[in-house]
Amino acid sequence: RPLVGHRDPHAVDAAAVDALRAALAAVAVDGRIVAGEGEKDDAPMLHPGERFGTGAGPAIDVAVDPVDGTRLAAAGEPGAMAILAAAPRGAFLDLGPAHYLDKLVHAGPDAGLRLDLPVGENLARHAEARGLRVADLTVAVQRRQRNAALAAAVAEAGARLHEFEHGDIERIVHAVASDGSLDLLLGVGGAPEGIIEAAIVRAHDGFMLARVAPQSRREVARIARAGIDATRSWTRDELCAEPAFVAIAAVTECALEPAPAELVRVAQGPMAAGLSASAFPER
Repeated sequence: RPLVGHRDPHAVDAAAVDALRAALAAVAVDGRIVAGEGEKDDAPMLHPGERFGTGAGPAIDVAVDPVDGTRLAAAGEPGAMAILAAAPRGAFLDLGPAHYLDKLVHAGPDAGLRLDLPVGENLARHAEARGLRVADLTVAVQRRQRNAALAAAVAEAGARLHEFEHGDIERIVHAVASDGSLDLLLGVGGAPEGIIEAAIVRAHDGFMLARVAPQSRREVARIARAGIDATRSWTRDELCAEPAFVAIAAVTECALEPAPAELVRVAQGPMAAGLSASAFPER
């Protein structure tokens, strides 16, 4: 890991993209990238529409974040990971030019939470469904100005607020794993990660809603030109319509099992073994 801790996020991204692109080229699939983190940050990326694989094998789509937590890796801090989700062709929702999504994620079935409800009402519904008090809930919200009002509303409702700088995918895993560390994830985050997160939520049979949340006039215009309804909330199964394969590999120490540099696999479908062995070889 020669780039970890060397304070160059761009170099971390570039090395991860090059390594994944080379690894995916040898996989026996007809592969297509449908969501790749990097465009909104002007960083190196695997581009939506990019093809990979030998062409001899199942037709699959992949959403990928070569390093979720690039700045964490560059600073040598924990929480950086490489992650991809793969599913049969057409299973992932095409988010077009959307860069950001407003997200609501929790473990278990639908408890009546909705993106257009006040935060306090959503927390009350979730607490009631789980037989808890709102004060017992821990809610993850990314520390960004765009989420400041949401974070304040969580605190005002009496829930425990878990704010974080980077690593929303790691928080999604904890929110749906029912391990007691997080009860909900709320707020605006990256759209490409949203597809990966939907695959994770589906694998854990959790609940997710998301809708576009443009952060600039340019993004509003792009979304309108693409014909995307900015008021519509997508469900987990609309974001990820079929069971997916998810692979996560730690770049720096992560609060996920197993230990760093080992592979976490949620494997379903014929592409799983080839993708995991090629893209994330075990050490």
